[in-house]
Amino acid sequence: MVWIEGIGLMAGFLGILGWYPQVRRIWVDKRADGVSVPTFTLIAISLMLWLIYGILMNAISIIVANIAALVMILLIAFGAWRIQSA
Repeated sequence: MVWIEGIGLMAGFLGILGWYPQVRRIWVDKRADGVSVPTFTLIAISLMLWLIYGILMNAISIIVANIAALVMILLIAFGAWRIQSA
């Protein structure tokens, strides 16, 4: 069922692409107004749990998508925290 994993990978890629404008706004434009660090921390915890689930289920698309999404979310949370605490 390679095509099913392909659908999962495509969905994960599109979901990660959706976070790019926020990462760019924080790290390039140095603007973090409207970003809730606690909310993004909660999202990061959720993604870690989905990652564990994907590992336990041996679902490559869930693993890859959640690792990439977790990186994006952590970039947003850390960048916003850094800007807001400066």
